[in-house]
Amino acid sequence: MSFSVSRRALLSLSALSLCAVTALAQDKYPSRPVAVVVPQAAGGANDAIARIVAQKLTDLSGQSFVVENRPGAGGNIGTAYVAKARPDGYTLMLTADSSYVINPSLYKNTGFDPIKDFEPVTPVATAGYVLVANNNFPAKNTAELISLAKTQPGKIMIGSAGNGTVNHLVGEMLNKAAGIELVHVPYKGAAAAVTDLAGGQVQVSVQSLPSSIGFIKSGRIKVLGVVNEKRLAALPDVAPISETVKGLAVTPWYGVFAPAGTPAAAVTQLQGLIARALEAPDVREKLANVGAEPYRLSNEQFMALIRSELPRWAKAVKDSGATID
Repeated sequence: MSFSVSRRALLSLSALSLCAVTALAQDKYPSRPVAVVVPQAAGGANDAIARIVAQKLTDLSGQSFVVENRPGAGGNIGTAYVAKARPDGYTLMLTADSSYVINPSLYKNTGFDPIKDFEPVTPVATAGYVLVANNNFPAKNTAELISLAKTQPGKIMIGSAGNGTVNHLVGEMLNKAAGIELVHVPYKGAAAAVTDLAGGQVQVSVQSLPSSIGFIKSGRIKVLGVVNEKRLAALPDVAPISETVKGLAVTPWYGVFAPAGTPAAAVTQLQGLIARALEAPDVREKLANVGAEPYRLSNEQFMALIRSELPRWAKAVKDSGATID
C-alpha cells in the first residue's frame, strides 16, 4: 500500500513539475531561435518585409528570428511546410496574402487549408500596388490607358509576375471592369516583368511598390495609377485607379501565421512583440523605403479579413480562367 501511495505521489509531483516547466517555457517565450518561413524567393517584397520585421523581433526579444526562404509552387511549398510544423511557436510564416487567399482557388491541391491549418497571428504590413507603364507608352494615367486600349483591343501587353498572381488578377479585373482587352504576358516573378517593362517588351504592368520603386525613382518607368484604395504616401500625386474604374481597389497585406494548435500564450506574446516592432520608428522608416507601411488588426478582424478575401479572390480566379496544376 505504501508503495502505491508513494508512486502516485511521485507521479503527481512529476505532473506538477512538467506543468511548471511548460509554464516557465511559455513565460520566457521565445527561449530559443525562431524560424520565420517566407514562402517566396529572396529579394521580393515579402522577403524584404520579413527581414525588416525579423531583425526588430530579434532586437526586442534577445532571441534570433531567422528568415528561411522556402519558395516554390507559388508559395505552396513553404506554406504547406509550416502547416505541418510542430505547433510550438518556433516555426512561423510571414507570407503575402496572395499565397494564402488566392492559391486555394488557383491550385487543385495546395497542401494546406487556410482556415484549419493555421493560427493567424497578426498582419504586419500593407504594400502599395501600382499600374505602371513603359516611358514610351503614350498614356499618362488610367483613363488614358483605357481610352487607348479601347481603340487597340488585343494589342497592348500587360506583364505580370505569373499566372494567378495578384499582378495578373488585377489586370484581369481591370479588363473586365473597364471593358478592355489587355493581353496578359506572364513572367517568372515580378523582377523579370518590371525589367522587361522598362525595356519595352511589354507596355504596362501591375507591380508591388517594393518590386518597382527602384525603377520608378530612377525614372525608368512611369506610374499610371495606384491599385490601393487610397493614395500612397510614397506617391501622393498619383490617383487610385478606383477614381476611374469604380470599385476596383486592392490593398495587399503581409501577415504572420503559426501552425494550428500553437499555444495561446505563445501567440499572445508574439502579438505583443510584433506590435512593439511595428511601433518602432526605424521599422516604419525601413518599411516606407520599400513601399510598405505597418498594418495592425485584432485577431477577430484578421480572421474576418481572411474569410472575406477567400471568396473575393476565388471569383477573380474564376473570371480570369487561370488555373495551375
